Amino acid sequence: MAVEIERKFLVKKDVWKDIYKPKPSHLKQAYILEEDQKVVRIRIKGKNAFLTIKNKGRGISRLEFEYQIPIHDAISLIQTMGGPTIEKERFEILFQGKCWEVDVFSGSNQGLILAEIELTSEDERFQKPEWIGQEVSQDERYFNVNLQKYPFSEWKDK
Repeated sequence: MAVEIERKFLVKKDVWKDIYKPKPSHLKQAYILEEDQKVVRIRIKGKNAFLTIKNKGRGISRLEFEYQIPIHDAISLIQTMGGPTIEKERFEILFQGKCWEVDVFSGSNQGLILAEIELTSEDERFQKPEWIGQEVSQDERYFNVNLQKYPFSEWKDK
């Protein structure tokens, strides 16, 4: 059983714009199933594609199972079953021995920058880089499955 323990933060854009960043990966993803306690996502990252099954979990922990699939299958699934897609550039940044994944969204989520860190336990301590802002781990508006349905551009100024 694979358990994902993840915390999510807004990024301070004024600090982020001035730091060194590695080359990002382009991600395109869509959710082909969303029910009460589970979601199924298709993600294309560069030339690779993945099928991911997650439960909605509690707190910052959830079950997650991810499998690589042929890219042509992913494209077909997104086109036929995926609905709106989420597109973003992902930067992987090492800081104090941890990998931070920073997603700079485009399209209808343009202007949103989120950082995620995966942990080994819910109470694991870690240091935050200076560009980390408010924690939004439990704010469902920032879950990718919800950003697909209710894009950032529709609610950011409300």
